[in-house]
Amino acid sequence: MPDQHFTNAEKLPPYIFAQINKLKQIARSNGEDVIDFGMGNPDQATPSVIVEKLIEAVSNPSTHRYSQSAGLPKLREAISNWYSRKYSVDLDVNNEIVTCMGSKEGIAHLSLATLSDNDDVLVQSPTYPIHSYGVVIAGANLRSIPLCENLDSFLVDIESAIQNGIKKPKMIIINFPSNPTTQSAGLDFFKKIVEIGKKYDIWIVHDLAYADIVFDGYKAPSILEVDGAKDIAVEFFTLSKSYNMPGWRVGFCCGNKKLVQALTKIKSYMDYGTFTPIQVAAIKALNDCDQDVIDICSMYKSRRDELCNGLNRIGWDVQKPLATMFVWAKIPDKYLHLGSLEFSKLLIENANVAVSPGAGFGINGDEYVRFSLIENEHRIKQAIRGIKNFFSMEIK
Repeated sequence: MPDQHFTNAEKLPPYIFAQINKLKQIARSNGEDVIDFGMGNPDQATPSVIVEKLIEAVSNPSTHRYSQSAGLPKLREAISNWYSRKYSVDLDVNNEIVTCMGSKEGIAHLSLATLSDNDDVLVQSPTYPIHSYGVVIAGANLRSIPLCENLDSFLVDIESAIQNGIKKPKMIIINFPSNPTTQSAGLDFFKKIVEIGKKYDIWIVHDLAYADIVFDGYKAPSILEVDGAKDIAVEFFTLSKSYNMPGWRVGFCCGNKKLVQALTKIKSYMDYGTFTPIQVAAIKALNDCDQDVIDICSMYKSRRDELCNGLNRIGWDVQKPLATMFVWAKIPDKYLHLGSLEFSKLLIENANVAVSPGAGFGINGDEYVRFSLIENEHRIKQAIRGIKNFFSMEIK
């Protein structure tokens, strides 16, 4: 066999979540009932009207051909209407919108389209892995900025990193509401980061995947609501969480024409677009399923309350998040020295509960684990009992 290196693949660290998945498989093969809060993979069915629209579209043979990489014109129009209705933001459907096979694919391809090995990129940490490793795969230089509880301090740290770096960053990648930390931001934060981007002439990429999964009166802003944001910023959204459509792979990128067109161009070489019937169903989702989104959000709120109340009741101090489908829980002091991977292993082995180790989202997450709200209230209660029993054990 050729003795050659795969340079880009070798830049990526071992996938920490694979170790947890292996332990889950072992436990299940031994007959254990593992309650899985690991992957952020919605467990409920896609709303029936969306499924029906897919069936209608796929029954038409003309939809079986190659689709449009940038997205069907009517889908881009639905995206534009969604932004107008939700955020009072106007978008040019021909130049400021491109559809993606989920936001993960879009973010990775935007990095490939715009970055080189001479570029530095600032990324919040901890964060969803593709925010960091899209940069790494593109060959650029990743500079992680610890995500502070105080977002004004986080902005200070960003500006300090810009001023004190050897060279000016080309891009800043942010995500609010945040996965995994669940941290939320107000419109004032986005105004300030747009000011920073304009001041130093730096692109800003915002991942708004959890725009709709919000609680207790909080509304997640769009960076595009800020006057002049489209001069330097783009924003990604995905239908995966809001509409229970994770496997459908539909998302979009909107905002700055130059960045959108760079992504559009590279995608035209990489793919022929999402399957046409899926795009047709996505139009139905965006245009007619606002109530379904509200119902899905309500379900996550109920699960959030059940999990957080239960954990607090057994002595694991956690805060209820204002957004996302996650709970970001600091490891109890008794186990903090283990780190997130070893603690997560113990939860599987002793409580039959699977979570995501915080270290998988960056070194700044190693004192935490992430619960995904993908189990129902009955299963959550079962998990709390298992964790309570585990906490009563003497673990060496």
